[in-house]
Amino acid sequence: MAPRRRSLGWVAALGLLLALQASAAGDFDPYRVLGVGRSSSQAEIKKAYKRLAREWHPDKNKDPGAEDKFIQISKAYEILSNEEKRANFDRYGDAGESQGYSQHRQFHHFHEGFYFDESFFHFPFNSERRDTSDEKYLLHFSHYINEIVPDSFKKPYLIKITSDWCFSCIHIEPVWKEVAQELEVLGVGIGVVHAGYERRLAHHLGAHSTPSILGLINGKITFFHNAVVRENLRQFVENLLPGNLVEKITDKNYVHFLSNWKKENKPHVLLFDHMPLVPLLYKLTAFAYRDYLSFGYVYVGLRGTEELSSQYNINVYTPTMMVFKEQIDKPADVVQARDMKKQLIDDFLSQNKFLMAARLTNQKLFQELCPVKKSHRQRKHCVVLLTGEGDKFAETYEAFLTFAVANTKDTLRFVHIYNERQPEFADALLRDEEKYRGKSAVVILERRNNAGKVAYKTLEEAWQGNREDNFILLDLLDQLRTDPGLLSSDTVLTDLNDELAPMFLIRWFYSMLDYISDCWDSLFHNNWREMMPLLSLLFSALFILFGTVIVQAFSDSSDARDSPPPEKEETAAKTEKNDASFSKESNRIPKKGFVEVTELTDINYNSNLVRLRPGHMNVVLILSNATKTTLLQKFALEVYTFTGSSSLHFSFLSLDKHREWLEYLLEFAQDAAPIPNQYDKHFLERDYTGYVLALNGHKKYFCLFKPHRAGDEGGTLGAGEDYDSSLHTEGRGKSSCSPGSRSIKNKLHKLSFWMERLLEGSLQRFYIPSWPALD
Repeated sequence: MAPRRRSLGWVAALGLLLALQASAAGDFDPYRVLGVGRSSSQAEIKKAYKRLAREWHPDKNKDPGAEDKFIQISKAYEILSNEEKRANFDRYGDAGESQGYSQHRQFHHFHEGFYFDESFFHFPFNSERRDTSDEKYLLHFSHYINEIVPDSFKKPYLIKITSDWCFSCIHIEPVWKEVAQELEVLGVGIGVVHAGYERRLAHHLGAHSTPSILGLINGKITFFHNAVVRENLRQFVENLLPGNLVEKITDKNYVHFLSNWKKENKPHVLLFDHMPLVPLLYKLTAFAYRDYLSFGYVYVGLRGTEELSSQYNINVYTPTMMVFKEQIDKPADVVQARDMKKQLIDDFLSQNKFLMAARLTNQKLFQELCPVKKSHRQRKHCVVLLTGEGDKFAETYEAFLTFAVANTKDTLRFVHIYNERQPEFADALLRDEEKYRGKSAVVILERRNNAGKVAYKTLEEAWQGNREDNFILLDLLDQLRTDPGLLSSDTVLTDLNDELAPMFLIRWFYSMLDYISDCWDSLFHNNWREMMPLLSLLFSALFILFGTVIVQAFSDSSDARDSPPPEKEETAAKTEKNDASFSKESNRIPKKGFVEVTELTDINYNSNLVRLRPGHMNVVLILSNATKTTLLQKFALEVYTFTGSSSLHFSFLSLDKHREWLEYLLEFAQDAAPIPNQYDKHFLERDYTGYVLALNGHKKYFCLFKPHRAGDEGGTLGAGEDYDSSLHTEGRGKSSCSPGSRSIKNKLHKLSFWMERLLEGSLQRFYIPSWPALD
């Protein structure tokens, strides 16, 4: 009987403590805890909560009861910040929590008074479950640096720092798991760092204790310092986002909002919903697409939105999303759904990222709207309107926009550009022709590579936007589907000027102010160890600045001795003047890299041709001593974009030394390049400069490029034709700086197109029995 009486005594004591704890919980008054009145606003409640949370945070307040006080403050704010729980407490004296949850909390506080923590009772099971649930979110240092940080510019990340034998980590696990699943569906990135295995990453993040929770957005880290409850974590993620992502729209400002499409060069999106606050899903979407779209939110239950809802025929009971482009009186696209999912919104917005005829304002937008062709099936052609600003060009732009809206082909993109803002782009395509001066022009182009090379066709006359112009443009686009060679001109475009750079500086200024505000708050209210990198950087800069001033004050002035002598300056000026003739051509050559062209001689003949590895080819330029400089410059410009191929080698052959070797090879290509007999009076004067041979040493064949003839649109000579004798005379008798050098350069016109056909394998091949000796 004694053991039974003893167990009954324990049960009675336990029941008494539970009753005392229940009565204590019933006396809990969140208004008294926060020190606010029952009529206080949410702003006053939030202000009181922040003040008390800073005062009683366990890391700052060493009072033994600070932790319990901090929990009470967080619990009080959790109730009063939620309108539903606050109403239940005002009405019934509690927040409406279930009895089972209250008993669980009471039991938790009961055994907290003892040595054991709640996590002790669940440790063997929660540990295994925690590892399983966190496994897909685990981060490693390289993965974080190379993927997570760049991705944080598209979506925020919520990251937990944990470790083994961390009882507090197990304690927050149920809340973390619930919040992680909820936020991940909305588009928030989730990450877990195991400090025991990823010490380098934990140190990089500035986490000195576990558990720690932090947010990452735009590459910036922010630590979470409040109680780990669902509402606090959601609010923390929402506070990470910029405050100006979504604009509140009413009847008074919707016209101004939608009319900004021209200034911002973006489509505008409106979401109609019956929620008074902007949903977190919509804010996350606005952050992800902020570079492409502008977002507005319409609360349909608010007085002052009736006109807006009526004009666009909105169903107030179903969330509706509309995209407006150049026309604000009707949406370009609409989607309605009772449950707006992230996937549905992403699919809808990804198809409406650009205007119908967007303005090219920077190089990135040009590359996205007019991508480089990857294959013949993936060709993308851009129809570009080169026009001016102001009312003078409004009519031609409207006609172009009407034509673009009527287009239904996925392979065409319509864009426009202001000549005054992008003068280099316009000059390269229009070539400063008088008939386009002060008028609009339409160009059809195709980007060939990332180095700026394009093939294009310009409409013969200036664009007026009349019926005849529409028929001409429509006819050209129909021909382009069957004849890609219609784009007969080519040029190299420089990168576009960034017209939105001033707006970027303004955004950077506001971001800097937010960052300074956060640092100030962290310096006085958060863990000082998080501020160590910033303080270290600040003091290092001050030390370097102070040291520089000291060195300059005590150093001996030596500017006169270090300055270059006048003779060197004059020499540099002369050199710059002598190279002026080449500057116009050199600024079009891509700056990165160079073309390595070696001379084909009897020393390297076997290694560069006869014993060339299978699959490799040597592209050989034929030149003379008089045309060497001019042809090599043009040759480098034409073949530079093909130097990335490891199977191509580039050489040149001197016609003065090896004419017989060349004519022996050309005998096997008599149809393409007939060889004169020895009785021809021009036998020894035959001009082969500008010929290009692609030699396959292993399979013993070659492909032939013949020089371009002035005025010939075909780009090569026909069978039996000789190159212009006047060009031959100029090439032999004048230097590369003479007027004839321009004609010599024209010999290699359209060599890059020939190189493309060479890589495609569509050129005619001329086979020989064996390679002759070069000497």
